[in-house]
Amino acid sequence: VVVAALRAEGKPFTPNDCCLDASGQSGPRLDLVTGPNMAGKSTFLRQNALLVIMAQAGLFVPAASFRLGVVDRLFSRVGAGDDLAQGRSTFMMEMVETAAILTQATQRSFVILDEIGRGTATFDGLAIAWACAENLHEVVKARALFATHYHELAQLESLLAHTHNISMTAREWNGELIFLHEAKRGAADRSYGVQVARLAGMPPVVVARARDILERLETDKAHQLKLDDLPLFATVQAQVAVAAVQKPAETELEKAVKGLNPDDLSPREALEVIYRLRGLV
Repeated sequence: VVVAALRAEGKPFTPNDCCLDASGQSGPRLDLVTGPNMAGKSTFLRQNALLVIMAQAGLFVPAASFRLGVVDRLFSRVGAGDDLAQGRSTFMMEMVETAAILTQATQRSFVILDEIGRGTATFDGLAIAWACAENLHEVVKARALFATHYHELAQLESLLAHTHNISMTAREWNGELIFLHEAKRGAADRSYGVQVARLAGMPPVVVARARDILERLETDKAHQLKLDDLPLFATVQAQVAVAAVQKPAETELEKAVKGLNPDDLSPREALEVIYRLRGLV
């Protein structure tokens, strides 16, 4: 069991376990990792790949305990980029690298794949990602971490004998998205894409419009929604919805707390402040 303990610039880290077994006897050989952007999917993949390299190089690893079967090769398909010199698009590069992994990896290899199929149409991408996951499990049989936003792939846990779903957790609190960076068993419940767009600084009117479109798409179970049902620049509705995504007005309690300097308070003054704040609540 690996407990990652990587520290970055002295900031707190979140330890996570990872257990993979190519034989499928003591754990899954394939973990499907889901969760929102910024939640730590790619970090989880990379940190375990780095631990494999460090362990086989004879280095100390930042883990409470570590057990590793020999890895003959480590394969990684993470990130996106094109090859202008060869005239290859981002999606083409992704497919070339994934093809190399599926044809060269063995049962003793360690594989990390991040967002396979994202560079093409949704159904094409989902189909490719599904087929790649099946091939890794049934043919290659390598230990693998497969990160994806295609939540449909979570069904593979019930279809493939040695596959588990892992999700990077996030929670909504008071309209804010909080990333916990914890890898837990089970598939993610949603992608939180609109919330992440808001965190990135998207204009409130765009965020509101995106929420509206998302709600319509999610309720359109029969896929009957047409462009006429999504009028371009629905300004009135979007402006009304902006209030839901903008930060609420500062409360009296928040104003009172922000005006405090704890270092300047005597014990008696601190007690008086507590009673005053309690009255505001």
